[in-house]
Amino acid sequence: MEICDKESFPLKMINKRLLIKNLLAHNDESSFYDKKRQLNLHTREGKAKFLKHICALSNSNPTNNSYIVVGVEDHDNEIVGDDFFDDSRIQNLVNAFLENPPKIQYENIQFPNLSKDKVIGLVTIQPNAAVSFFKKGIHTIVAQSVFVRIGSNTKQTELGFEKDSQNEATVLSIENNSRNSIGDTLDGVMDFMNNRHKDMQPKYKVFKELFVLCWAGIPKKIKGQTFYSRVDIELINEQIKLFYSVLDDVQIEYDDDQFTITEYVSLGLNDKTSFYPLERVSIHFEENGYYKIDREMLFVPPEFNRKMLHHIYNSNLALISKMRKGHELSHRELKDLENVPSTFMICYLNGFDDAKEQLIVAKPFLKAAENKIVYIAFKEVMRILRKMKYDVG
Repeated sequence: MEICDKESFPLKMINKRLLIKNLLAHNDESSFYDKKRQLNLHTREGKAKFLKHICALSNSNPTNNSYIVVGVEDHDNEIVGDDFFDDSRIQNLVNAFLENPPKIQYENIQFPNLSKDKVIGLVTIQPNAAVSFFKKGIHTIVAQSVFVRIGSNTKQTELGFEKDSQNEATVLSIENNSRNSIGDTLDGVMDFMNNRHKDMQPKYKVFKELFVLCWAGIPKKIKGQTFYSRVDIELINEQIKLFYSVLDDVQIEYDDDQFTITEYVSLGLNDKTSFYPLERVSIHFEENGYYKIDREMLFVPPEFNRKMLHHIYNSNLALISKMRKGHELSHRELKDLENVPSTFMICYLNGFDDAKEQLIVAKPFLKAAENKIVYIAFKEVMRILRKMKYDVG
């Protein structure tokens, strides 16, 4: 069992959706924010690019927050959205490669023009007076490399450069102009309850007379316990989507001080599945306008017959090879394709070390499948694998 560090955030009543709009209104990217169509943290190249931008933004903003907006077209600022991303261990990646790493926070922000499964990602890089640099290499970046922002460009520099606080007043002004109002909060609650989730018995609760949390899901009883599927949970004050999943099941508990989500995954072979607890997330609300998020990994991988897994693993490889060659799949193979992501994960968790890489290589073929459940299953499996252990290799 792994207990993750607590995260504590002051409630500044900043409407994160409004903050993103105000950042994008600053024409092109600047030395205090960057924008990306999407992040690719599956590959070393993608991780290297992300870390380079974190390093540069941190070094160029020693006294103010800096930001990366994810899910926006670079050429015209069109808000297109990206998948919900709940990797609470993304800080581990930053800590693993950067000396004097800044504290970062990834949040999923709901936008009304996007579908339920799409959000805008907001990476907040908190001020860091020390110089951040690469303590070890990754992809083409060598150890001791230092990066800064010059306008909208990320440039390499040398250790010993002089930090500049030129963005402090601008960023503070943007944040102040993004503060939440009672009207914003009421509009957010009404939209959640009456528009986006009116068919799912949505609920809300006010914590400490400050925080408004809304949630919705489809309830079902399993062995006397209530589980929810298609769950959406949002902290309305800040327009943050705290949890979203199409396939997984969760249990929800709350009192006057905290809200707890326990996530379960359904795993099995040959149509025989069981529920396994994955992670417990507790949000603690405090009287002083702060909230803390505690994360506890609960997952213990199930063990299966190795001979059976060898057969399934080889069948998966053969199926992906057939797709790669453009061969038509039989009706049975199309059905089996839905289980390829989860069975690759089961193999990986049972000592088939190449299974995760084989799954990542298969991504374009799974994404192109006519049955959309296949690619949704792929994304859910990758999300679960990230939760269990962030691969910084």
